[in-house]
Amino acid sequence: MDNERLTGETRLDRTSVQQRLETVIRDNRFTIAVIFPLIGAITLVGSAEGLLPEPLAYNPLLILFGTMVMRSPLLVGLLPRIGWWALGCLGLLTAYTYAIEMIGVRTDWPYGAFEYTIQLGPMLLGEVPLALPLFFIPLVLNAYILTLLLLGDWRENHLLRLLTAIAAVVAIDLVLDPAAVAVGFWAFEQGGYYGVPFSNYLGWIISGTVAVVFVDLAFDRAALLERVDSCVFILDDLVSFVLLWGSINLLYGNWIAAGVAAVFCLGLLSTDRYDRTMVLEAVPTPIWR
Repeated sequence: MDNERLTGETRLDRTSVQQRLETVIRDNRFTIAVIFPLIGAITLVGSAEGLLPEPLAYNPLLILFGTMVMRSPLLVGLLPRIGWWALGCLGLLTAYTYAIEMIGVRTDWPYGAFEYTIQLGPMLLGEVPLALPLFFIPLVLNAYILTLLLLGDWRENHLLRLLTAIAAVVAIDLVLDPAAVAVGFWAFEQGGYYGVPFSNYLGWIISGTVAVVFVDLAFDRAALLERVDSCVFILDDLVSFVLLWGSINLLYGNWIAAGVAAVFCLGLLSTDRYDRTMVLEAVPTPIWR
């Protein structure tokens, strides 16, 4: 009886915590998904152009804090669907993320010769950011969820689902890498696409394939889609991504990259989640209502 009561109390506590987290995200949805990335774009461009003073320019704590805030809708949205199996799959993906990045830094394979030009927080073995999974894995999750929504009934086709999600992951990097190079996050020895070699995208096809397979294995699709349908903010992290890196690409004249970001905008709009609803949710409810 005591064990049953303890288990019930634990479930109640988890439910209570989940509800509180969701309330915080919903009440601050516009700030998280729109204001934060726009401020991020301003501070990153200001850092790159030498307009910010030293304590603020490329401040790793600010970068990590901003990233965590913008990731929060996705993480809170997925939390109820992350059981032990999903946790194990994502843990293996985390290990792979570190391993392939370390190989890339040391051997120039599979992305091409590159180096981090600033510290994005603490560095693992002094070579790759410790927060690398926070930067990479949510991008894959965003691409996968958007793929499920856009494919509709076609998502049940295993090969089509995986290929489309992989293409979405690579398309995300078509937006990310040119902007990251422009603001000085990292640099490649040779460039072909706004300072990024085409070999980098062959590397992303490899990494994206492995990552998408792990994510596809991690979640029960029916349960995941049920959660996606009930959680209106679950893709707000992708909104933040498009605003942050898309605006940086616009400022630096990376027109193709900005165009790809615009395509993601259209994809997000087609999910019927990003009309006036987000703006209205940001407006406090009048006290007389």
